[in-house]
Amino acid sequence: MPGAHPIPIASTDPAPPAPRSGSAPLLDPDFMHKLEQLELVSRKIISGRMKGERKSKKRGSSVEFAEHRQYSAGDDLRHIDWNVYARLDRLFLKLFLEEEDLQVHTLLDTSLSMSFGTPSKLHYGKQVAAALAFVGLVNHDRVIMETFANKLDQGIPGVRGRSQMWRVIQYLERLQPTGESNLTSAARDFAIRHGGKGVVVVISDFLDKNGYEDALRYLLARNMDVYVIHVLSQEEVEPELVGDLRLVDCEDDDVAEITMSAPLLKRYKDNLNAFVGGLKEWCTRRGITYIFTTNQYPFDKLILNYLRERGLVK
Repeated sequence: MPGAHPIPIASTDPAPPAPRSGSAPLLDPDFMHKLEQLELVSRKIISGRMKGERKSKKRGSSVEFAEHRQYSAGDDLRHIDWNVYARLDRLFLKLFLEEEDLQVHTLLDTSLSMSFGTPSKLHYGKQVAAALAFVGLVNHDRVIMETFANKLDQGIPGVRGRSQMWRVIQYLERLQPTGESNLTSAARDFAIRHGGKGVVVVISDFLDKNGYEDALRYLLARNMDVYVIHVLSQEEVEPELVGDLRLVDCEDDDVAEITMSAPLLKRYKDNLNAFVGGLKEWCTRRGITYIFTTNQYPFDKLILNYLRERGLVK
């Protein structure tokens, strides 16, 4: 049951409140200095809306030389290489690598199930989103940040440059978990709203009763590089539950009364492993990079080591 919180059956008290994220900054200065050495990677040729600092395979008019091409009637005379003409008495044009900006989209799950864990999955997701945004901004990529629960909420429509990092941090710090998760609806709206190529990173626990298949198909249809960062709490991976329990779904208040036993705990872990393995296999077969983590995995290692190994940053 997505985001279910255990309550002893004998108790009449309401479910305990979700833990707060804490007042610690999302990114500390030392870690930000390390992030400055990274850049986000796209496996596909990208078509940015304005000139950036990434070299595409298209020929343009930047300052980095690519090759020569023989002159044809109607070509721009400004691109003729007169030094070659002086040697060969033939007209050739200089071609250059065109520079394009990378659009980096982040879809962060802010549904109520993300409030679970210490630190909460949402806080961990905020840290990941902040780090990726910072890497993009220092490399002059276009950063677009959106969140979703039962619908897509446009957060930061598109910023460039390191000076805009304060907007990202301010936006993320204000986010609070709310509502049920509906990734399919959010992904459909995202696909309608964004037509350009780029990178889209989905950060979620994927505890969504609507499933994930249709949602991820919408993102694939936009021909983007899709990365899935699957965040679960350690309490969900290794639950420490005993006795008679009343489980209440934190998103839709569904109730299940159980008696926790060793066979039931094993069944739960088997189902969880099947869910995680199924999502990973589904993504891998369709060219989506799948990354699993828990809220207890060191955040700095996730960004600096694991995401580098998986090809999202270099």
